[in-house]
Amino acid sequence: MLSVYDAVAFVEGSAQYPQIKGTVKFLAADNGSWVEADFSGLPPYRSADADHPQIGPFGFHIHENSVCGTSDGKEPFSAAGPHWNPTNQPHGNHAGDFPSLFPSQNGNAKMLFFTDRFRPSDIVGKTIMVHQSPDDYQTQPSGNSGVRIACGTVVPAVLLS
Repeated sequence: MLSVYDAVAFVEGSAQYPQIKGTVKFLAADNGSWVEADFSGLPPYRSADADHPQIGPFGFHIHENSVCGTSDGKEPFSAAGPHWNPTNQPHGNHAGDFPSLFPSQNGNAKMLFFTDRFRPSDIVGKTIMVHQSPDDYQTQPSGNSGVRIACGTVVPAVLLS
């Protein structure tokens, strides 16, 4: 786990999923960033059926705007805007596309990865979003990852001291 970081997002679940809590930390590295994610309270996997979409693994992205907005209603966190895509790439190659979150049976998920698509200072003021379904990395513009279930704004780590 990273012990020093440059930016962080504290992610909270929507009104439908208030048990979700997460921390996403960003550490500047040569030519990119390390991203460390730690989540709890993710809902159990459920396959899709005629009446319900799939739940889990969870789409995980950076979104464009600096606020999450309301967490209830038909479109929670719509104020966060679309996926962050500063170079106008097709979906699957957005700078804000992350690997999907795969939780354990108790709803916890941890992930550590490197990306060369941004530095922490590039994403301060953006939002981190968790979606209820996996990202297909193809469907434009959002990867068909379903309803937004958790959100948090990226802030500089210095604001936390």
